[in-house]
Amino acid sequence: MTDLAHVYWLGGGTGAGKSTISRHLADRFGLRRYDTDRAMGDHTARSDPRATPYLQDFLAMDMDERWANRSPEVMLDTFHWFRGEAFDLIVEDLLSLPPEPVVVEGFRLLPELVAPLLTDRRQAVWLLPTPTFQRAAFEQRGSRWSIADRTSAPERALSNLLERDRMFTQRVAADIDRLDLTGLVVDVDRSEDELAAGVAESFGVSPSPMR
Repeated sequence: MTDLAHVYWLGGGTGAGKSTISRHLADRFGLRRYDTDRAMGDHTARSDPRATPYLQDFLAMDMDERWANRSPEVMLDTFHWFRGEAFDLIVEDLLSLPPEPVVVEGFRLLPELVAPLLTDRRQAVWLLPTPTFQRAAFEQRGSRWSIADRTSAPERALSNLLERDRMFTQRVAADIDRLDLTGLVVDVDRSEDELAAGVAESFGVSPSPMR
């Protein structure tokens, strides 16, 4: 899609370091940055209920129903963002921005949705965190406990979330392999600078700073 030829896509599993790497790239190469996580509230408000049935079901659930009382498999298969709901609003937002290089990041960038928008396959990379890295990232940030602690069974909820996200990463890895796209494994022994350099190399961005 030539209208989005200036876009670099950075997707992948939750807790993979996408936000950190996208900030690194934005600062290093003078890219605009678009965070799909930050847009979720706005996209929820803007979405058509008829086109987002999984989102509507999710909104109607309490915290136990969302995270503690369903299996990770059901959580994976019914999570609205993992179903690609409201992805069109990401595209709409990007088309409204000035046509200058932008790195877009977030787990909502599903390979099958991004692939048709690419004019150059190098401009999309998915980060694939190992379970060890993912668990360490969650414990460091405390982000998943902030969800799990709002249920009546925090340990079970956290276990469900981690297993759901592990399976999501597996699914993304299979999809990028099938679509001949690029994935980078993220583990605890890989530094932030090494990972950022790998993403920059995959993107083919200039090694010379723009600022």
